[in-house]
Amino acid sequence: MRASHKTVAILAGLQALLFTGNSVGIAIHGLAGLALAENKALATLPVTGWVIGAAIATFPASLLMKRIGRRAGFTVGALIGVVGAGICSAAVALGSFWLLCLGTMVFGANNGFGQYFRFAAADVAPPDFKSRAISLVLAGGLVGGLIGPETSKLTVDLLATRYLGAYLSLIGFLLVALALVQWLKIPPPPEEERSAGGRALALIAAQPAFFVAVLSAAFAYGVMNLLMTATPLAMGICGHPYAAAAFVIQWHIVAMFAPSFVTGSLIKRFGVLNVMLAGAALLFVCVGIALSGIAVAHFWFALVALGVGWNFLYIGGTTLLTETYAPAEKAKAQGANDLAIFLVMAVSSSVSGVLLHRNGWEILNYLALPFAAAVAVALLWLSARRGLGVRTA
Repeated sequence: MRASHKTVAILAGLQALLFTGNSVGIAIHGLAGLALAENKALATLPVTGWVIGAAIATFPASLLMKRIGRRAGFTVGALIGVVGAGICSAAVALGSFWLLCLGTMVFGANNGFGQYFRFAAADVAPPDFKSRAISLVLAGGLVGGLIGPETSKLTVDLLATRYLGAYLSLIGFLLVALALVQWLKIPPPPEEERSAGGRALALIAAQPAFFVAVLSAAFAYGVMNLLMTATPLAMGICGHPYAAAAFVIQWHIVAMFAPSFVTGSLIKRFGVLNVMLAGAALLFVCVGIALSGIAVAHFWFALVALGVGWNFLYIGGTTLLTETYAPAEKAKAQGANDLAIFLVMAVSSSVSGVLLHRNGWEILNYLALPFAAAVAVALLWLSARRGLGVRTA
């Protein structure tokens, strides 16, 4: 096996563990918040804490890995995640809503580090394997989509205190990740790369391709987070049982990552912008289905479309982003990209529960439409520039 392929396989395994933990969290953060919060409109704040933790960590994580390397950086992230999961466990045992918010924020910092698994794959892959390497690493999330919700169903009531068993399971997944990280063979950046600054971030960000890559990935994540975070709560309001909500979230996560086995090949065949445009179209499909009814099937089909649309936009955006920076600039370019993503996620998750509580599921979906439209317009604009031969990166 080529060294780059072995590294991609390990990174895919780490991605699987990351999203196993994330999908457990997605399934229970909001519900645990609902159980502990006196003001039920604040139920999704633990989800927001998770996103804010990632947002706070993501840029420093990128700069740290520029200095100490990917393996050491991923080790630090997993250790922080263990601490966060421990705080969450203590919070539900003590019945403290605000301690739970703190715990999810610390736990989220590990997600800020883990987002660089895909960029680590791009670092080691030759040019003709880059888009496939990114997509194959993200395909590891499919395992998380299968195992995570099942784990949450098995552990949510495993102990006398509801949700405690599920939060303790997160520690186990992180310890496995810590062991797997040690198998990574990614050399630290050379001294010239660590000391070189490259262009200013403002100049990198001024490139049309950079702007469209960041906007597409951030808004795709924002729309997904807005609707996904609210789905378990909306299904509960509609009278559907927890098992049905876990089933829908499970298949949503499968839809997020299963296409990754072919997304890289699709990008290679049809071009990155065309694949991203298909992703934007699927966001509209998601909203259309969600507005057509509130049966379990409507939630299921809507979130499957949402997951595939996110996949095309996120992998496409990551691939497009790699065209816009030199090796010495990758830490700040990647960090800025993921910081933008997590800031949008933080806003969308913080307002999701409030909007659902005050305005309902229908209005929540209507609010997603302008963001899907912005992504589509930006992609069409960049496609037109490239069609006219205008330099975009």
